[in-house]
Amino acid sequence: MIKKSFLLLSCYVFTLFTGLKAEEGMWLPMLISQNIKEMQQMGLKLSAEDLYSVNNTSLKDGIVWFGGGCTGVIVSEEGLLLTNHHCGYGSIQSHSSVENDYLMDGFWAMSREEELPNPNLSVSFLRRMDDVSSRVLTGIGASMTEAQRDEVIDANIKAIEKEASENGKYEASVKPLYYGAEYYLYVYEVFKDVRLVGAPPSAIGKFGGDTDNWMWPRHTGDFSVFRIYSNKNNEPADFSSENVPYKPKYHFPVSIKPLKENDFTFVYGFPGRTNQYLTSYAVELITSIENPIAISLRAKRLEIIDNAMKKDVAVRIQYSAKHASIANGWKKWIGENRGLAQMGAVDVKRNLENNFQKWAKGNSELDSRFGNLMHE
Repeated sequence: MIKKSFLLLSCYVFTLFTGLKAEEGMWLPMLISQNIKEMQQMGLKLSAEDLYSVNNTSLKDGIVWFGGGCTGVIVSEEGLLLTNHHCGYGSIQSHSSVENDYLMDGFWAMSREEELPNPNLSVSFLRRMDDVSSRVLTGIGASMTEAQRDEVIDANIKAIEKEASENGKYEASVKPLYYGAEYYLYVYEVFKDVRLVGAPPSAIGKFGGDTDNWMWPRHTGDFSVFRIYSNKNNEPADFSSENVPYKPKYHFPVSIKPLKENDFTFVYGFPGRTNQYLTSYAVELITSIENPIAISLRAKRLEIIDNAMKKDVAVRIQYSAKHASIANGWKKWIGENRGLAQMGAVDVKRNLENNFQKWAKGNSELDSRFGNLMHE
């Protein structure tokens, strides 16, 4: 059974799979040279420089952060982009009407002129990333309060982001890893003229609906197609009829060859977040209080919206994306609680914490620093 990897919010990472075993963890592309030999032993035929490079073209130049919450892949030299159907769902809905129900019937542009603009949609290319931990933590003292520490860190982050943005040419963001033990700078080139090219009907793109969501195996044709446009200098620009298809630094060839058992594969992109290192107390709070409340509230919201959507086609179209978003969290939390209970997660955490406490007790210095950590 394939294990799920836990990844960090807005980090550019990939996950490895080979055969029936998945390597758990986080692999930041800028640090991939630390893992490359193992990956090559598993079947990878590329170098670390092929995967991530600041100065040369690499695979990272064909991957985009789509809409601030999804991953997309560039598949043509004219900016054609593939992403999930559910990632493009809001854009598809925004162009749908009772007369042209693209959610229900699908949409395909037969020419560039028929491609549909999306004013609130952007895609971001990661141009570089850097470990800025030492800069972010400059000026931090052991005697500082948490508020004082946060104030210094926030000021340092703002200065780093301002410098890296190069007067608005890029968007820069500093993100913490390991709960603030490390900080990384991500520098993006952001394109805001992104047009809908095609999407299958929901009977394909949303096959299985909420029943199949978060389940395995899936049988959904979960894809949609967009195109990135730039100005005539191949630079980001607001929507304009004068814009032209973006020419990416790299695009992925599409293979129709089937995967074979034990083929090396990896997932490269922008995943969700991890709460892997929460304490047993936090896990118990989530499973006993937070998730049940959230599940109950969303169930009531879904019931109200469902009833309205069934009565009116225009309302169904208007609320489709909202309904999908609410249902996504609702289904996730149900499965999360079920899975954590089946795995005995709280007891597993408590056992780890007890072992940690015993380890700390064995050293007076560690005991003074960490002896009461779990109880505090």
